[in-house]
Amino acid sequence: MRREALRNRSVRHAASVTGGRRRDTDTRQAASDVAVSRGVERRVAALTLAGLLFLGGAMGLLNLFVDGVLRQGASTWAYGATMALLMGLAVWLALGRRVGRWETFALVLLGDLVYVVVAMCIADPVRYATPLMLLFAAFVAAWFLGPWMLGINMVTTVLACLAAMWSSYDSPLGLAVQVGVNAGVLNAASFGVYVLRRRVQRLLEATQALSHQDPLTGLSNRRHLVEQAPRVWRQARREGSRVAAMVLDLDHFKQLNDAHGHAAGDAVLRAVAASLASTVRPSDVLARIGGEELIVLGLVSDPSEAHQLAERLRTAVSTSRTDDGHSVTASIGIALVRPVDGEDAGDAMWRLIDRADGAMYEAKQAGRDRVAAVLPRQRSGRHADRLPPAGRPTGGAA
Repeated sequence: MRREALRNRSVRHAASVTGGRRRDTDTRQAASDVAVSRGVERRVAALTLAGLLFLGGAMGLLNLFVDGVLRQGASTWAYGATMALLMGLAVWLALGRRVGRWETFALVLLGDLVYVVVAMCIADPVRYATPLMLLFAAFVAAWFLGPWMLGINMVTTVLACLAAMWSSYDSPLGLAVQVGVNAGVLNAASFGVYVLRRRVQRLLEATQALSHQDPLTGLSNRRHLVEQAPRVWRQARREGSRVAAMVLDLDHFKQLNDAHGHAAGDAVLRAVAASLASTVRPSDVLARIGGEELIVLGLVSDPSEAHQLAERLRTAVSTSRTDDGHSVTASIGIALVRPVDGEDAGDAMWRLIDRADGAMYEAKQAGRDRVAAVLPRQRSGRHADRLPPAGRPTGGAA
């Protein structure tokens, strides 16, 4: 009883480790996807900012032709130069089509400064230059910047409102009330947009992770396997390695479901997933593509290395146990290929998996709980590589 309790505890520990490793893998994948989406987002942000800056500058220039809006003298020239600067920045952003976080931060602070300059050039700031002009900068900061940059912009918003409204109020109390109300509304709106943005980002990241994860076992699913194929093929060509596909099919799994119920079958799948995840190498892709069939895709230097890994996987499956003591074995088929330039990685992967699937059926016919292999197809007249003898009976398919 004590030995069984220790075994169950080890399975639960392995399951927790599996969950952690899979979460790390999903996090890295999500981070990669986020990096790609951020590149698109930055281009969209650049064009959006360019359009808004150009429109704001063009509309601001109309005040030059309206009597009584601008102060006379140097203020008119300062105002016109500011509007021209906005339109010049718009052209720069449109041509570059890319804006990073620091550039966005600088543009937001520049927007606050532009508002102060405009307010000082306007004859009646309360009427023609309300703090609502800062709403654009506040929303851009909330949507594109990080927490500390947003905090700096909130403080800058208060200072910009104070500087712009300083000359419009004789009473310090009235000035303080107006600055507090206007800056408070702007910062509250900015913070609300920031919270909404963070919520949307978390939902998108969670959805992205679930789209690559099998919900029962926590392993990668078919979609993630397909997306990883180009990476595996590129790495194999770069390193001169072979790609090995291993198809694992649990033996007599249907009988276990019929005898003990689907809950017991699900528990077995989770235990097997935990054992396999702790056995495969970090660079391997372990995926469940349906039912009791799992696939391992990885790089090997020769058939001997592939066979050794497959034997470790077979042992990991046979030694896994559920809390109720249920266990299964697995038949494993191996196929190897050396990628070539110009081939489609997805199609090549499925052809390789089909060959490994055929080898898996050879293992089934040979008695189950064993490894069978399809030797690599030779591209020259040399003799085919040979698999080493295994510790258990090993079937083979030419």
